[in-house]
Amino acid sequence: MTLADLQQLERRAVMGTYLRQPVEFVRGEGTRLYDDAGDEYLDFLAGISVVQIGHCHPDLVRAVSDQAARLMHVSNLFYTAPAFELAARLSDGGLGGKAFLCNSGTEAIEAALKLARRHRAGGGFVVMEGGFHGRTMGALSATPQEAKQAPFAPLVPGFRAVPRDDGAALADAVGPDTAAVLVEPIQGEGGIHPLSAETLRAAREACDRHGALLIFDEIQCGMGRTGDLWAWQGLGVRPDVMTVAKGLGGGLPIGACLTTPEVADTLRPGDHGSTFAGGPVIAAGANAVLDVVDDPAFLAAVAEKGERLAAGLEGLGLAVRGRGLMLGFACDDGPGLAGRLLADHRLVVNATGPDTIRLLPPLTVSAAEIDDAVARIGAAL
Repeated sequence: MTLADLQQLERRAVMGTYLRQPVEFVRGEGTRLYDDAGDEYLDFLAGISVVQIGHCHPDLVRAVSDQAARLMHVSNLFYTAPAFELAARLSDGGLGGKAFLCNSGTEAIEAALKLARRHRAGGGFVVMEGGFHGRTMGALSATPQEAKQAPFAPLVPGFRAVPRDDGAALADAVGPDTAAVLVEPIQGEGGIHPLSAETLRAAREACDRHGALLIFDEIQCGMGRTGDLWAWQGLGVRPDVMTVAKGLGGGLPIGACLTTPEVADTLRPGDHGSTFAGGPVIAAGANAVLDVVDDPAFLAAVAEKGERLAAGLEGLGLAVRGRGLMLGFACDDGPGLAGRLLADHRLVVNATGPDTIRLLPPLTVSAAEIDDAVARIGAAL
């Protein structure tokens, strides 16, 4: 089936919710993608921070294949070892409490919002301008971007947005009726904007003062992306609840809501659930990803690679934002540059809005591939 055939099928059978690039990828290996004509591309998007250990990592493929050959699904009405092993690893290596496994980042956000409302009945939420937390109605209500919200109003009430990275405004917005503050330590879809440690400390102090929960959305910036397993670890501010997804599955759909011990038992039997969450195949894959990423030497290498990539981009005269291998740079025409890089230089990136290029390579990217990507960007510029 040709690309033209797929595009015809899309027009006939697929809801028009995506503007896809005109390329069909058929194979991946490490940091490389191959299209239907056999052309090779360098992938610096990783499925939007998903393919954390590279395409078709042999350990991940083996774990998924072995589990799929034994058992694929029984639901959460029964026990399966991969899910409980994964929950224990995420809890012990995360916030020390408990985990709710789900299927995506937006589901993890929904779980966190429900947990916060169970913790403080009827409480409101403080979120940050430029933030992005998902597309279901609750998560969308926490995403104060007019273009995304307006077509679906009225949204879930009780969300108040404050200016990005303004600790004073955030602290003023938190009160005795606040259920939680929800922020991304590094805003991803909003254009790769790291929040300052001072802003996050102000959020922590305000939540402690009023008994609200602090929720960190680490869906994009977690799982080793910044050079720490979790972004908050490099900032010195621990949340009460954390949402993770994307890179956790290495290409498979999974999410999780993690807690500290103090709020681990907030949700009660029947409060929340999911048919597919924590399925044996997906959980086995996530355990395989953790086997690679949750290693001090591996994470130190991620930090070094991030410094190399940032230095290379700055050498091109670009203004770089981010941490580790979650970087962005400002440009006049983000979509246009991303399109040229794909079509003319076979480098996969994407634009977050009109003026930012986002770079999220697999964490297994090599130094040579980083230098190659920088050279391709320089050529496109």
